[in-house]
Amino acid sequence: MRLLLFALRAPLVALWVLCGLLTIGLVFVWVGHRGRLALKKHWSRVLLFLCGVRTLIDGQPVATGAVLWAVNHVSWLDIFVLNVVRPTAFVAKHEIRHWPLIGWLAAGADTIFIERGYRHAVQRVGQAMKLRFERGQTVGLFPEGTTSDGFDVLSFYGNLFEPSRTPGVVVQPVALRYYHHKQRSAYAAFVGEETLIANLWRVLGTTGVSVEMVFLPAVALADADKPPRAELAKLTRHAIRETVLVKRPLPPVDENQETASGSSA
Repeated sequence: MRLLLFALRAPLVALWVLCGLLTIGLVFVWVGHRGRLALKKHWSRVLLFLCGVRTLIDGQPVATGAVLWAVNHVSWLDIFVLNVVRPTAFVAKHEIRHWPLIGWLAAGADTIFIERGYRHAVQRVGQAMKLRFERGQTVGLFPEGTTSDGFDVLSFYGNLFEPSRTPGVVVQPVALRYYHHKQRSAYAAFVGEETLIANLWRVLGTTGVSVEMVFLPAVALADADKPPRAELAKLTRHAIRETVLVKRPLPPVDENQETASGSSA
């Protein structure tokens, strides 16, 4: 069954990735900023459908204006899962830039890459984040700096919360909970020394993968004086961790909240 599913899905996913690369290279230059955001949202929705991944929303995502989404990091899927809610410019480690296909897509889709260990890396990324905020965009940040199995939340790095202290920016924690056949699971987690190909083999070769996005109340509003970055990191981690630690089964599907579904049902 796994081999059959993988054989069916993998070519479709590869073709869709190729379409994405062609869209970035040939279409983005003509459609303007709003058009690029709409295409990114649609492309992510179709990708998740082809992968057989269902996404559901709990809570109220900030829908307009500049916002920092601070998110726990579980999988390469996280980026596309959040894009179906609102197109997002993510801060990601520079190594992703060199991943086959996905790295090229990320680079063309407004990802902000950070080269950890370089003296001025945080400053350059902070400037890039501020530019997105000035445009009223969403910036996605994985403050753990790496992925986990999704059952707990690692320590947060606070440096990249500094740009969000700019007036006019909302800071909203987002908790991701992954499920496999309606039970909390690390099945889709991309952790440790696992290769992307091995993770794709597992994800594309199964059914029943779901991701619940829990949009928690903002810890800092656009028009409020914001606490120091270390405090912002502490507040967001606490809110996300409290939600991630709840190991309940997948709640009943509300069709008004489901944002994308694949063949996983």
